[in-house]
Amino acid sequence: MTLHASIDRVTDRIRERSRDSRGAYLAKIARAAQDGPARAHLSCGNQAHAYAAMDDKADMAETRKPNIGIVTAYNDMLSAHQPYERYPDLIRAAGRAAGATVQVAGGVPAMCDGVTQGRPGMELSLFSRDVIALSAGVALSHDCFDSAMYLGVCDKIVPGLIMAAATFGHIPAVFVPAGPMPSGLPNDEKSKVRQQFATGEVGRDALMAAEMASYHSAGTCTFYGTANTNQMLMEFMGLHLPGSSFVNPNTPLREALTVAAVQRAAAITNLGNEYTPAGHVLDERAFVNGIVGLMATGGSTNLVLHLPAMARAAGVLLDIEDFHDLSEAVPLMARVYPNGLADVNHFHAAGGLGYMLGQLLDAGLLHPDVKTITGGGLDSYVREPKLDGDAIRWEDGARATLNDRILRPAGDPFAATGGLKQLQGNLGRGVIKVSAVAPERRVIEAPVRIFHDQESVKTAFRAGEFTGDTIVVVRFQGPRANGMPELHSLTPTLAVLQDRGLKVALVTDGRMSGASGKVPAAIHIAPEAASGGPLARLRDGDLLRLDAETGRLECLAPDFDDRDPVPFDGGDSQEGLGRELFAAFRAVAGPATEGAGVVV
Repeated sequence: MTLHASIDRVTDRIRERSRDSRGAYLAKIARAAQDGPARAHLSCGNQAHAYAAMDDKADMAETRKPNIGIVTAYNDMLSAHQPYERYPDLIRAAGRAAGATVQVAGGVPAMCDGVTQGRPGMELSLFSRDVIALSAGVALSHDCFDSAMYLGVCDKIVPGLIMAAATFGHIPAVFVPAGPMPSGLPNDEKSKVRQQFATGEVGRDALMAAEMASYHSAGTCTFYGTANTNQMLMEFMGLHLPGSSFVNPNTPLREALTVAAVQRAAAITNLGNEYTPAGHVLDERAFVNGIVGLMATGGSTNLVLHLPAMARAAGVLLDIEDFHDLSEAVPLMARVYPNGLADVNHFHAAGGLGYMLGQLLDAGLLHPDVKTITGGGLDSYVREPKLDGDAIRWEDGARATLNDRILRPAGDPFAATGGLKQLQGNLGRGVIKVSAVAPERRVIEAPVRIFHDQESVKTAFRAGEFTGDTIVVVRFQGPRANGMPELHSLTPTLAVLQDRGLKVALVTDGRMSGASGKVPAAIHIAPEAASGGPLARLRDGDLLRLDAETGRLECLAPDFDDRDPVPFDGGDSQEGLGRELFAAFRAVAGPATEGAGVVV
């Protein structure tokens, strides 16, 4: 199938924009690779330190077996990462069987946004991505590894690990998922109880029971938020094994997939004939494929922030216009909560990523000729894994959807476009996701109420202050102000107002969760208010127009351009719960339109 003209055009634009940076990057990783396995050049003392605690130290000292480094985000605070506790022993045994040695190179932090939503700790969340990249860099700095296996799932963890894998792009990288928890309380029922709690219809005991029934075991949360969007990306970008993203934890198939991932990590080092450096996988085509997957699945808006940072680490420069243009070309093929009632287990059972990849490849909407860890192109990802004894065999995946209420073909999608829009106007640039927003709510012209934190919005709601159509502006929420926290805890409040018949919207230089959906939200507005951006010139009562159809976001006040910005007062957001440790990050963070990066 001929590549779709829009995919071709956007890829060429990214390639041209990135010509110098990508060229310099490829030259850098070529220099890093040219000397072969680095540990061969270590002194005897260096090597003795590196191997002292290994059972396989003789192999390390005397043979040229590949040495695989594990970078793990294990902790048991995150249900998605708890299964990783057992992975190092499994990987060591599988490595020996594959003729390799294995070491845990290091750990990286992994925080749970579900725990920190609406709390001060959320202001560390975005910056944890760059800390993860730094931590993985420290782990790999020992320079003893022929390939690396990255164990991570959730929101900032995979983007941070990709930034590190790209930086160490001469080392092959295999990403290893842990899988989603089994389905619990349906997401729409959970959402209903949250809104009932927001209006006082039910008490905290009912809310707690619903939440515990939703988040009930090891594995990724089952809604299609940032964590599961990350898993989709790794498959679309060729860094997972085919069909491995949404297999439940602690099952025989999950364990066999991990063993198969070790076998690939051992096979693709520069000691053999299938050398596949991570930096060659992570080219502009892979990032375009990832964005196509984001649009086709209705994935998390957080990846609009993370993908530019991930790409920059590989010398690839993305812009939000690339997301907009690809969204216009790619159909929305999936309905998974919050864009529908199904969860990722239902999506996987309906045909999942393999079915989507086949459809998108047939439609010319993906680059097939990319490098992947399989040794083949993207067409190898239309297959699905099956157990054959204790081993894996891959067979052709579903060629027809098994549930067209969840998953549809590219030629008969839920919507003709991916639903992500670029917004521009005198308030700056940002994005809005409309795939779950009713068409009649995508244009709103209303006066604004301005707030400087989430709790003030909830206080105004409880006081009954929202009685007419309103655009809620929560400013000073960008990376330089307070680390750009998610504002997901506002979703039930704004949804209640919308359900009462009001037209409401959110405008912010902060983020919304990947689980947010039906309330129109103009997010990631840049320049941010703390840097003197246009949001800092708004006043209560200004008339704003948010038009997701034309992509305009504008203040209609005639004197708007002549006003002085309100100065930023960080107040209590600058210290407590570790926030004071991140002052240096806030001082240098880039704009949201470029990924809000600190280290890239």
